[in-house]
Amino acid sequence: MSQEFFSDHTVYLDQAATSRPKAAGVGEAMRFYIEEVCANVNRSTYTPATDAAIHVLETREKLCALFGFSDPTHVILTPGQTVSLNMVIKGLLRPGDHALVSSVEHNGVMRPLTQLLDHGVSFDRIPMHDDDTLDLDAARKLIRPNTKLMILTHASNVSGTVLPIADAGELCREHGIFLAVDAAQSAGHIPIDLSSMHVDALCVPSHKGLRGPAGIGAMLLSPALAKALDPLITGGTGSDSHTEVQPDYMPDRFESGTPNLPGVYGLHAALCELEREGLAWRQSQEEALLKRFLRGLDTIVGIRIIGTRDLARKIGVVSIDCTTVKDNAEVADRLATEFGILTRCGLHCAPNTHKTYGTFPQGTVRFSFNSSNTEKEIDLALEALKRILH
Repeated sequence: MSQEFFSDHTVYLDQAATSRPKAAGVGEAMRFYIEEVCANVNRSTYTPATDAAIHVLETREKLCALFGFSDPTHVILTPGQTVSLNMVIKGLLRPGDHALVSSVEHNGVMRPLTQLLDHGVSFDRIPMHDDDTLDLDAARKLIRPNTKLMILTHASNVSGTVLPIADAGELCREHGIFLAVDAAQSAGHIPIDLSSMHVDALCVPSHKGLRGPAGIGAMLLSPALAKALDPLITGGTGSDSHTEVQPDYMPDRFESGTPNLPGVYGLHAALCELEREGLAWRQSQEEALLKRFLRGLDTIVGIRIIGTRDLARKIGVVSIDCTTVKDNAEVADRLATEFGILTRCGLHCAPNTHKTYGTFPQGTVRFSFNSSNTEKEIDLALEALKRILH
């Protein structure tokens, strides 16, 4: 491959940050709402408002179908993943409560928890085994009488390692602990069936694996957690307008203010495309790309792959530590400026994850892809790495 060939192509391998391109129809759906509908929900019954309300309901129903969830009223639409996680963590934990997290959590989980340390909340980290599996025996020993919540990433945004959510759910069930799952890197990539998992809160963003717009997300709540959770935000819902008390019923209990309706229309369109393509097809495509990339990395001297190589418990996220260069950031910069390969370098908002994998403070170069990427793009990335590390 000539250098000229690289210069004519941009290869986006930063899908873990946000999906690119978005699903077909997302932009058009958002434009349609803004230019043709442009009405609020839960406030009026005229035709545009009814159209918007139908889109909101159908979006909840599509999320239920995707995640094996039975009650659309317990699908809460939020301004995004970070807000969802804050709503769960700060809405549940009180002074004296204890929480458990894995040692590979994102700052979307860790910063709210760390903030609560000043308010009498404590937490412990569940370690990882040397084979990159979650140490559930250690988790069992860390449980205290005041442990109220376990919150786990479903898949690490650094290594791509998938954690055993169903097994963790059984442990939580045994001890009467709520389980919340950060599905930022798994939703839309691998199957999630809440009907067979003891999960009390599944937090999902629109803009990553679902390939919808940014600025909207969802959390799917069990009835028990919905009852235990205090709303982080209260205000107008368009319902029970005769009282200044927040409604108790769902989803109004957690959905105050005007929702991001352009985002809802965009997410609706993205879910429609996912239904047409099928999650199984997407997963098989991504697994094939992952296998090709890992095999190619094995042929390049000076690369350490972070995390498991087991395709059965890994998504299309691969972090590498380039051992023959002084700074991984130099590799990422050259990939972008010389070869048009777009990745993410650094600590990925997950410092303790890098401490767990021994890549703190230098960080890694992260490649992340989905089924919209191609074998050719994987090969271009591998060739670029060979030239940089030669």
